[in-house]
Amino acid sequence: MHFKLVYMVEHLRKMSHRIICQRRCTLTRAIVMILMVVLVLVTVMNYRHGHSTTKKENIPAKLPLTTCNMLNNVGQHVGPNNHDFQGNLKIGRKVLILVDSPFSKNAKLIVASMESSRYPYKVIDNELNMPTLTHSGKGRFGVIIFETMKLYLTLDSWNRQLIDKYCVEYNVGLIFFMKPLDEYEVLSEYVKDFKFSVHYNVALKDYRLNSGSKVWRIIKPGEVINETFPEEDWAVFYPNHSSIQPIAYATQISSMYDDYDPNNVDKTKTVFPAVLDNGDIDGIRKVFFGHNFSFWLHAMMLLDSISYLSHGKLSLGLERNVQIDIDDIFVGAQGTRMKKEDVLALVEAQGRLQKQIDGFRYMLGFSGWYYQHGTDEENVGDEYLLKYKDHFNWFPHMWRHEQPHKFTEEELRKNMFLNYQFAQERKIPVLHQYAVAPHHSGVFPVHEPLYTAWKSVWDIRITSSEEYPRLHPSWGRRGFVHRGIMVLPRQTCGLFTHTTIYKKYPGGPERLEKSIHGGELFQDFLYNPLNIFMTHLSNYGNDRLALYTFECVIKFVQCWTNLKLQQKTPMEHAIQYFDMFPNEQDPIWKNPCDHDKHMEIWSPNKTCDKWPKLLVIGPQKTGTTALHTFLSMHPLVTSNMNNKQSFEELQFFSGNNYYNGIDWYLDYFPKLNNASVEMLFEKSAGYFDSSRVPKRVHALLPNVRLICILISPAKRAYSWYQHMKAHEDPVALNYSFYDVITALDTAPRQVKSLRDRCLNPGIYSYHIENWLDYFSSRQIYIIDGDILKDKPVEVMDRVQRFLGLKNFDYGQVLRYDSKKGFYCQIMSDKKNKCLGGSKGRQYPPMDPKSEEYLSQFYRKHNIALSHLLDKINVRLPNWLEEELNSGKT
Repeated sequence: MHFKLVYMVEHLRKMSHRIICQRRCTLTRAIVMILMVVLVLVTVMNYRHGHSTTKKENIPAKLPLTTCNMLNNVGQHVGPNNHDFQGNLKIGRKVLILVDSPFSKNAKLIVASMESSRYPYKVIDNELNMPTLTHSGKGRFGVIIFETMKLYLTLDSWNRQLIDKYCVEYNVGLIFFMKPLDEYEVLSEYVKDFKFSVHYNVALKDYRLNSGSKVWRIIKPGEVINETFPEEDWAVFYPNHSSIQPIAYATQISSMYDDYDPNNVDKTKTVFPAVLDNGDIDGIRKVFFGHNFSFWLHAMMLLDSISYLSHGKLSLGLERNVQIDIDDIFVGAQGTRMKKEDVLALVEAQGRLQKQIDGFRYMLGFSGWYYQHGTDEENVGDEYLLKYKDHFNWFPHMWRHEQPHKFTEEELRKNMFLNYQFAQERKIPVLHQYAVAPHHSGVFPVHEPLYTAWKSVWDIRITSSEEYPRLHPSWGRRGFVHRGIMVLPRQTCGLFTHTTIYKKYPGGPERLEKSIHGGELFQDFLYNPLNIFMTHLSNYGNDRLALYTFECVIKFVQCWTNLKLQQKTPMEHAIQYFDMFPNEQDPIWKNPCDHDKHMEIWSPNKTCDKWPKLLVIGPQKTGTTALHTFLSMHPLVTSNMNNKQSFEELQFFSGNNYYNGIDWYLDYFPKLNNASVEMLFEKSAGYFDSSRVPKRVHALLPNVRLICILISPAKRAYSWYQHMKAHEDPVALNYSFYDVITALDTAPRQVKSLRDRCLNPGIYSYHIENWLDYFSSRQIYIIDGDILKDKPVEVMDRVQRFLGLKNFDYGQVLRYDSKKGFYCQIMSDKKNKCLGGSKGRQYPPMDPKSEEYLSQFYRKHNIALSHLLDKINVRLPNWLEEELNSGKT
């Protein structure tokens, strides 16, 4: 800007010189000289005050507003229906979804709705993969959704009867969407199975709901969508039985069927684009939608239909907590900040919203360094923000608008303390324990110094972020707790620092209006029990876009829903949120290297070259220490550094170390010289049978290779018992092996714990299935532990091929140790203990009674293992073949 100003002034000076130096001074030249002088003065003044010569747009005189019939006719509304079933309902809280293709737009939208609602679901795109519908005398699914009605009608008779029988027996309902037909298909048909006719490819207008239907719970019927749907891709229903009732009406304006029926001349008749079958025909309640899921109202209609058909088993609450943060108070380029009249408009708007949202107050996040850094008018606006400071809730941003992930803990402390002093000096009523970082930097991916500094300066206990577990899709945002700080999910609402003018909204004002009136912003209120919206100072200056946006969407929410909007303190929000979703308290660490946005806010001293590419996952007492030693011999393979508590095992994914965060994990790995050739790995034998480890590993290391070792599960159980006995475990010293493995659930807790550690890891098929839920079979290599012990060179050659490593001759570095009874590394140091002193320990053979008990216990599990290994094309271990052939299993 400075260069442009100098250039302009110099250009005007030269022009003036040429004019002034002319021999004759005409009137025209005098006028030009005066104009140039005025232009120079205006340019200089605008530069000094940061103004543009373009006149700033004011508030539009007439912006489109949300209209609402029901707000003017409150007495006509009877309130939400109660779907709760009082009897004994034996169905699960899960949705079964049958689709033509999981990649179709309609299928993706239905799945997104389930994820937004946090409803467990299962998607089936091939009826050959139909899941078991019942378990232990209970139904697994509370409702079944078909992407199209045709999909249900074309099911094979076996699956059709299976679903129908299940729905009747467990009182489960069905939901169907309709698909437009091509012109050459039949445009009208009588569906005998459902006792109605369907007319396809109909154009409609004036869509409205049946206010007398008991389906509606979230929806507040009474509004009319005064739009036309000219695409002619709707279907409408003509009932032929009293069981079929309309739940929506519309006016038909045309139909492709008209051309085939000359007698059908009524172009403005009322039709039914959605109907409910009460179940009087076949005992199954059903809801039919005459369009796909792209119609915005279907999002609410689907939620209410699921609630109604599942008898309230799958139902969202009606309370919605709302919090609107205004980040970056005092931050902004000159000419974009708030002025006095903007502050007064903010106070007035808050007063209006308080009538609609219980306890509402704007949350102002301040960065003190920028106070009084605007134009004269904007500086007065800063003063008015503080004049009305008691009207708002305040929270600390940063002293300067800097990203925390770039600073050390000490630097962050100093930065925060300056903001703390600023608040103290100006008596700002800071709502302690809540803060937000600029750009969500340091919150996720976690920058440990930020969490520590926050607690030491401000005693922060709550923050929020839109980045966890990733920015997109927005419906996947979740909360987590780290270092005692609760991180709540945050919504963006489409208003950013550069979104300041309604007419210049990205994608056009129509995009904003769509978001408000049933689109993304409205659906944030619909699905999320807590909405923390991120807005910025500039959204409240200029044409006050944020005030318009929120007043419109909140009015629209009240027009169409029975939702109760309220605001509590951030602490109350956090406690309620994690009470509702306790499983979210545990974080799921993602790899920042997988997302460009996360890389931008990850500490610059971090590297993507320290992630392990291989995990040896166990199970314990199968030879994992030997494999760890053999892998470490390879010149291109490096293990993690030892942990003081667990030695070579980090036990990151399975224990409390996980809560230390990924910085802790990465600190145990060296940076490689050539990460494309070399390989890092870790071995933690307890990973194999931990139910939560596969999900955690996949979230952080989705492409990692996995190795597990299998030996006879009976042998493994006995080895674990002897291991604990050698470590002087009181239970192992005082109870025989047989007493431990046959202990009942009424036994002392310590005995049951040792019993489980002996027996549970040996249920190999169950645990491998758990890993296969997250990883492909190509990523998992299964080793026969007996062959590893007897022929390690042969096994290690195959392991190298699995890992894609350059071949290393293990025959040159391994020898058989007759005293130990297994192979060891050839070492020049004679004091070297082969695989450690605890390995190769001799203990008495297992007693026959225990052997027989374990043979019976593992019988079905070993058979299941053989089937699983056949399925994933893995050769059966020798010990398993022997047991199967001997008849022991």
